[in-house]
Amino acid sequence: MEEGDRSWEDMEMDCLFIIFSKLGLDDLSTSIPFVCHSWSAAARHPFSWRILNFRSIDFMPWSSFASRFKALFHVSKFSFSGFIKLAIRRSEGFAGELWLPPLASVEDLILASEGCPKLRKLALPGLTLKEETQIPILLSKWKELRLLELESKPSNFSQLVVKISQNCIHFIELKMPNSAINKDDVLAMHKYLPKLRSLDLSRAYLPKKELLLIAEGCRELQRLCVKNCVGFEEDEEVKRKACKIETFECEGSKMIHEGGFGMDECDDLYVDVI
Repeated sequence: MEEGDRSWEDMEMDCLFIIFSKLGLDDLSTSIPFVCHSWSAAARHPFSWRILNFRSIDFMPWSSFASRFKALFHVSKFSFSGFIKLAIRRSEGFAGELWLPPLASVEDLILASEGCPKLRKLALPGLTLKEETQIPILLSKWKELRLLELESKPSNFSQLVVKISQNCIHFIELKMPNSAINKDDVLAMHKYLPKLRSLDLSRAYLPKKELLLIAEGCRELQRLCVKNCVGFEEDEEVKRKACKIETFECEGSKMIHEGGFGMDECDDLYVDVI
C-alpha cells in the first residue's frame, strides 16, 4: 500500500453507515461484522439498520442463512420472529423502511409499530381478515409514513385510508396491486388521500369508469401505474383524461378477461375468481 493510501477499515464511520444501510440484512448480520473491528462496530450501529428489508432472505430453518447464523452466534434455533426482534433492536428506533416477507405475522407488525416509530415506507404481506382489522390502528402510530405497499386491497380499505388521512400527513404513495377496485375505493382516495402523488394498481381489476375517476379526482398524481389490468383499454378518452399525469403506465391492460367475458357485464363473477 502506497503512503497516503487508506484501507477499507479506516473509512469514516458515516461512509460505512451509508454503505452498510444499503446491504442485505443477511450480509449486515453474518458477514460484515466479522471483517474487522471497525466494520463490526459500524455494522452494529443503528444507522446501518435504517432499511429493514426482509424479503430477499430465506428464513426457513434449513436455509444456508439460518445455518450460518446459528453457527456464528452459537444458537441452537433460528426463526424469523427472533431475527426481526434482533433487527428492530439494532435499529434503535431509527429504521425508516420496513419490508415484511410473506411469513410475517401481525405480532411482528405490532412489534415494529413499537420499535420503529419513524417509518416512512412500509410493505405488508397478505393478511387474514382478522389481521386486517388491526392495520388501521397500527398505521396511526407511524406519523411520518409516506409509502404503503399492500399485497392486495384489504377488506377495510376505507377505514384504512381514513386512519392514514388522520395520522400520516406526509403520505403520498400507495401500492395496491392485484386488487378489485370499485367506485367506493376511488371516492375514498379522493376524499382521504388528496395529496397522493404515486398510485400503483398493476394487475388489478379496474373498470374504465373507475380509472377515469382516478385520473379526474386524484389531482396531485404524478405517477399512475395500471399495467396488466383488466377492465379498460387505452383508448382516446383514457389518453385524454390521463394526459395531465406525468407518468401514466398502462401497458398490457385489456378490456376482456382471458376467460372471454366482458368485464363491464360480469364484475361480480370476476371478483369471485381473482
